[in-house]
Amino acid sequence: MKILDQIERAGNKLPHPATLFLIGTAVIMVLSQLAASFDWSVSSPITGVLTANSLISSAGIWWLFSHMVENFIRFPPLAIVLVGMLGIGMAERTGLLSAILRYVIVHTPPALLTPVTMFLGIMSSVAVDAGYVVLPPIAAALYLAAGRSPLTGIAVAFAGVSAGFSANLFITALDPLLAGFTQSAATIIAPDYQVAVTANWWFMIASTIVLTLTGWLVTARWVEPMSSKYRTIEVDTDVIDTYRATFESKGLRNALIALIVTLVIFVLYIKIPGAPLHGEGNRFARWIEVTVPLLFLVFVIPGIVFGISTRRIKNDKDAANIMGDTIADLGPYIVLAFFAAQFIESFKYSGLGEMLAISGGQVLAAVQIPAPVLLSSFILLTMFANLFIGSASAKYAFLAPVFVPMLMLAGFSPELVQAAYRVGDSVSNVITPLNPYMIIVLALVQKYVKGSGMGTLIAMMLPYTVVFGIVWGILLVGWLLLGFPLGPGGGLHFNF
Repeated sequence: MKILDQIERAGNKLPHPATLFLIGTAVIMVLSQLAASFDWSVSSPITGVLTANSLISSAGIWWLFSHMVENFIRFPPLAIVLVGMLGIGMAERTGLLSAILRYVIVHTPPALLTPVTMFLGIMSSVAVDAGYVVLPPIAAALYLAAGRSPLTGIAVAFAGVSAGFSANLFITALDPLLAGFTQSAATIIAPDYQVAVTANWWFMIASTIVLTLTGWLVTARWVEPMSSKYRTIEVDTDVIDTYRATFESKGLRNALIALIVTLVIFVLYIKIPGAPLHGEGNRFARWIEVTVPLLFLVFVIPGIVFGISTRRIKNDKDAANIMGDTIADLGPYIVLAFFAAQFIESFKYSGLGEMLAISGGQVLAAVQIPAPVLLSSFILLTMFANLFIGSASAKYAFLAPVFVPMLMLAGFSPELVQAAYRVGDSVSNVITPLNPYMIIVLALVQKYVKGSGMGTLIAMMLPYTVVFGIVWGILLVGWLLLGFPLGPGGGLHFNF
């Protein structure tokens, strides 16, 4: 606890996150110029020799100016949050979420609140990134209604969604995405090698159970005692008054009917040949590619129905005003998103992220160490790389061509390398400043605790990173030593 307190005090002395992103962009500009001036280059087995692009050169300055608006507009979390929160804001401001939360509180034993939240966070990766938008605010309100610190709910939800992102009981969009990169890299050694989408499925099922229990322990042992010391701001939890109590039961029933009808329509659209959501899209199944619009409708339709039933929405102007108020509350996030977008895209343009990852990978691959230690070292390197390259797909696109062939030569199967990558990439998501969703969670923390900052958030999340990294790494090494297949078509060893 003393270490976490020191981390929090140091972190809270940092400037505003928007300023940090601005400073980070300036640092990248200087480093890119130094790398270019000293002709720093890295050899890649795929792309050949890589060199840095200076952001201080004439071309670099032109890129900054010409892409500033585009960087902001194409910042992925920006559209996801705005569209998703329009629906969630409707459900929240009409009182639907509060009514549901009260129902859940009555039917969920307090002792199981943490594992249920953690499990839902891990499972939310089925909907790609929607869990970042949905679960933290709901968990905060849920814990607050239960008489516990809302910060605990935020931390548990964020840990499940982010630190446990790769785990799931089902195949998610991440599986085919990573399998494609793994197969492409494996063909450098074995041209006909095929990687199954289900290659890590059994290991990820076990990981979901283990991480749920581990997260429960970490929360009870470290996170909840720490978060409970904060004096939270009094936030209206939408206490039932006499007027609302008269209509709430009817509203919940009508909202449930609206939700069921909406989901049935979605299922029919997915299952019926020729329907709008049937078949494959550009990269994934069509319904996966439109998860955020579906999420919007799943919340906004029942929210409007509930609002009409409880007489909070009397006409279309009321509904539009609710959405307008929701966007107004997202103003601070939009400002942060602008500076975060410039920082992330500048780092990508400079080429420094790819060069750092490949250099580190080549050094690690050259060290002759036992298989369990080498596997653990790759997990640690992935965790470190995650501090520089936030995108799971972009980072793996850099690492896979280096590590998959090299570790195949050491006897590791490509599927095992992919599983190790998923472990390292997930556990450090909650502390990397390049996680674009961290600013959403930080804004939510500041809603409940006045004067809190990035230090508060990182101090809360660091125990999850450390313990998840240890436990999940041990699980994977144990899986290797016991010889269990990682999933259908997912062996452990590569034989020439």
